[in-house]
Amino acid sequence: MKNIDQLAVNTIRFLAVDAVEKANSGHPGLPMGGAAMAYTLWSRFLKHCPDCPDWKDRDRFVLSAGHGSMLIYALLHLYGYGLSLEELQDFRQWGSRTPGHPEYRHTPGVETTTGPLGQGFANAVGMAIAEKRLAAEFNRPGFAIVDHYTYVYAGDGCMMEGITSEAASLAGHLGLCKLICLYDDNQITIDGGTELAFTEDVGKRFEAYGWQVMKVNEGNNPETLEKAISVAKQNQEQPSLIMVRTSIGYGSPNKQGSSEAHGAPLGADEVLLTKNNLGWPAEPEFYVPDEVYAHLADQRKQLKAVKEKWDELLDAYGREYPDLLKSWHEWHSGEVSPALTEDNRLWDFSEKAAATRSLSGEIMQVLFEYLPNLIGGSADLNASTKTRIKNSPDFQKDNPAGSNIHFGVREHAMGGILSGLALHGGLRPFGSTFLVFFDYMKPAVRLAAMMGLPVTYVYTHDSVAVGEDGPTHQPIEQLANLRSIPNLHLLRPADGRETAAAWLHAVQRRCGPSALILSRQNLPQLPGTSKEALKGGYIVSREKADQPDIILIATGSELQLALEAQQKLQEQGYALRVVSMICRELFLVQDKAYRDSVLPPKADKRILIEAALPIGWEAIIGPHGVVIGIERFGASAPGDVALKEMGITTDTLVEKALEILEK
Repeated sequence: MKNIDQLAVNTIRFLAVDAVEKANSGHPGLPMGGAAMAYTLWSRFLKHCPDCPDWKDRDRFVLSAGHGSMLIYALLHLYGYGLSLEELQDFRQWGSRTPGHPEYRHTPGVETTTGPLGQGFANAVGMAIAEKRLAAEFNRPGFAIVDHYTYVYAGDGCMMEGITSEAASLAGHLGLCKLICLYDDNQITIDGGTELAFTEDVGKRFEAYGWQVMKVNEGNNPETLEKAISVAKQNQEQPSLIMVRTSIGYGSPNKQGSSEAHGAPLGADEVLLTKNNLGWPAEPEFYVPDEVYAHLADQRKQLKAVKEKWDELLDAYGREYPDLLKSWHEWHSGEVSPALTEDNRLWDFSEKAAATRSLSGEIMQVLFEYLPNLIGGSADLNASTKTRIKNSPDFQKDNPAGSNIHFGVREHAMGGILSGLALHGGLRPFGSTFLVFFDYMKPAVRLAAMMGLPVTYVYTHDSVAVGEDGPTHQPIEQLANLRSIPNLHLLRPADGRETAAAWLHAVQRRCGPSALILSRQNLPQLPGTSKEALKGGYIVSREKADQPDIILIATGSELQLALEAQQKLQEQGYALRVVSMICRELFLVQDKAYRDSVLPPKADKRILIEAALPIGWEAIIGPHGVVIGIERFGASAPGDVALKEMGITTDTLVEKALEILEK
């Protein structure tokens, strides 16, 4: 190793050691053991531009083992991403840009939020799919405007998580040859050595997935690491796993190779011993040699020149292919043509009853005409979720121009991959499965909401009306679970027009994910539904009086029950208002005047009906309102029977309304 390289590697190590020590919290072991590996990648391969962190053709670097966050913070500081030394000194402190785990949009240069192990790996698979899809769409001979790699740094914990297995299997099938995983094979976990619970042959597992597997036995040897990465980049058929044997806490005389170096500060005495062992000055803390700054400043200039050359290529591309360049900018803009909202096909539906999942499938075909960068699929359920784009082929290894991704029965990986597609940019990702199987992908959905990613989840078979498949397939608590996730918008439409509104909101929303909740059973096209559903909640049928005696509120398939109950109660002389609450979150961000016009504060007699766990509605029903829902698991029976037995009927709603009205 050259002296300057060794100096840079040790700088990374001790920035991490000092930051963790100062915070009295963190994970020093990974940065100490993996510094040479990460530095080799960044200094000899990674195509990026600190002066333009969002350059579209940059290589992506994902630290899936997010607990080692000081590794990437040290690199970002040294490469001039605007992360100051003072920020490193504020590691894990309130308001700093160096939180305990990397956070997307919080720290410049961080590509995704990681920490829950394996999520970053799945995100990286999504990024690699995006690169391949965009290259197929836009590249032309002599104009490779999309030509970059996705590198993921993973640890033993990532390899143990099931999401990694799911995502790696799909990546191998798709032949994502520009995906390279650096596996920090240090054989240590929090509880001790991996021999406690993880003795499989990871290399053979990945070979079985269709990956190229290489081993580097000395993780501190940049030349060997460089050779392995070079070989990986030459493979045009497979993703690559480079298993790098490292030693956690490298350099620490008493803690190297031990779980003690994993998730706690070394301690002041051990820090001094480690610095002495590696020939590093004890003072000052957070020391960066001038030679390292100068060396990486030179690299930064070279990286900027690479980016400027790409800018020239894009300009020439625009002169040669002006229509393609226009599409390129449109695909990356995130904007939606106003003409889409006015397309009559989204608002005019046959009077024939239809499942909202089927109507959604019809709507998607219209969306694709306006949004050709729509991409996604299902977890082996296209026939049921109706999410296949008919005018596009499948995305496969030999046909990366397709927009339909077959995720297989891999809900968790699907969630993480969708986030990766969104993080990459240029595409509008969606994924679908049955609502009850949201449980398998909750961690990925939560992170998408945390990152504010515009991902659309299509969840069908939305209640006990699923019927004969029984309680294992009948969602009860899933709606409440989804609504509990901050920054996620859940939309449960009642008919075709509301389903169109739900999709429009999802594709127009750019600051977070949306979940569309769709029915298996046929539902009538209802009078009164309209574009106003885009406000989240609105009046579908007004009372025949100055003020309503009671307000009936419903979501999705239960809206028809509310309208039927209104008619029956009006025949008895009562004034009722029916409100569709297609999206609670969207309604609650409308201005107070609008909310009060829909739900007048004085009209405090309210009933909400939804075939799900009846919690989380306090802000809608007020202090005197009630919710009719389901508080038990379902049962195998025809859907209409299951609904009746569980009290989700017009009669139940009428009885409850009369009970309130006659008090």
